[in-house]
Amino acid sequence: MTLARINNNWTPSFPSLLDRFFEGDLMDWNTSNYADKNSTLPAVNIRENENEFTIEVAAPGKRKDDFNIQYDNGRLTISSENKQENETKEGETITRREFCYSSFQRSFTVAENAVDPEKIKASYKDGLLHIELPKREEIKPKPSREIKIS
Repeated sequence: MTLARINNNWTPSFPSLLDRFFEGDLMDWNTSNYADKNSTLPAVNIRENENEFTIEVAAPGKRKDDFNIQYDNGRLTISSENKQENETKEGETITRREFCYSSFQRSFTVAENAVDPEKIKASYKDGLLHIELPKREEIKPKPSREIKIS
């Protein structure tokens, strides 16, 4: 059984699929802003400098052990699942229980041979998951050099 979110907006979502179709970059980051769409997916910032790509995932209230990060054949997948179960004590009657369960999975396609998978690092602090993907030497920008005319 698949659950689908109902779109209450009158504007169709089809144009948003084509918004970035003709824009290409070294990284295909699936740049939709899920935070604006009432989704349980955390908001993501992606940065790039000459040495690395950095992904920041806003996930407050989690612990570092709640995350699973996988890199496989050019696809970085970040997932998390946590449950909060309240146990009842003997002789206790529950009049109301509000379960707490949350999970998400975000995947990012990285251009072939763009990053060095052995050097990927992740840290979690103050509700922010920070992932560093160092670029391979071959794709780092090379300094320009002057060519002498003979």
